[in-house]
Amino acid sequence: MSKHSRRELDRHFAWFQDKLPPGPARFIGWLRKPSSILVRIPLAILLMVGGIFSFLPILGLWMLPLGLVLFAQDVPFLQTPMANALGWIERKWDARQRAKAERERVKNAQ
Repeated sequence: MSKHSRRELDRHFAWFQDKLPPGPARFIGWLRKPSSILVRIPLAILLMVGGIFSFLPILGLWMLPLGLVLFAQDVPFLQTPMANALGWIERKWDARQRAKAERERVKNAQ
């Protein structure tokens, strides 16, 4: 609910956007703009509903957290928990990338 949580959420979105190819990154950038709220809210709801029905083909559990993250852009009480969850994911991702680079370094040194 604080400005800090909002800034953290924005930082995590930017981090994620940097990891994507140019096309999807542009779409995420557009979707994050305040003027895209009329698309972002229904899309977030559809993703969350799709995540609930993850037992069906095509739909998956990945849709639920993505919908929650999009929804958190506009719902203040979700911003702190989502910023914390994204921080945890980012730390795990970075640790995994470091471990992978270390394995490669050791492999190349042999």
